[in-house]
Amino acid sequence: MAVLRPHLALTVSDVERSTEFYRALFGVEPTKERPGYAKFEVAEPALNFTLNEGERGDGLGAFNHAGIQVASTDDVLRARARLVEAGLATFDEMDTTCCYAKQDKIWVTAPDGESWEVFVSHADVEPESVEQSGAARCCG
Repeated sequence: MAVLRPHLALTVSDVERSTEFYRALFGVEPTKERPGYAKFEVAEPALNFTLNEGERGDGLGAFNHAGIQVASTDDVLRARARLVEAGLATFDEMDTTCCYAKQDKIWVTAPDGESWEVFVSHADVEPESVEQSGAARCCG
């Protein structure tokens, strides 16, 4: 599997305020900003880091989900096959719009309830398209 970078998503109470903090922490500008959402693609260390505005659950606090961004849909499918072979249940979301991007992905849940996705992003999607499809808040 060709791993591009790990993915970590946090749920925050105020995306604008958190974006300023992570802009300073990482020393880079966000690569995508939308209402209630910000994405940083950090080169060193390699990290796909997103902020999702919303309520924090009691179970995982600020943790929203984690993932592994890969290069192709074939890599997603190979990861699914490996996880299923290991006896884990996966959930497919192919050809979906999530986090303002067209994606193919699978989900798996860790023993303590953490959600992990293996995904490939094909193209950015404009906010109007996301609102029409009802997928604006999919990541979380």
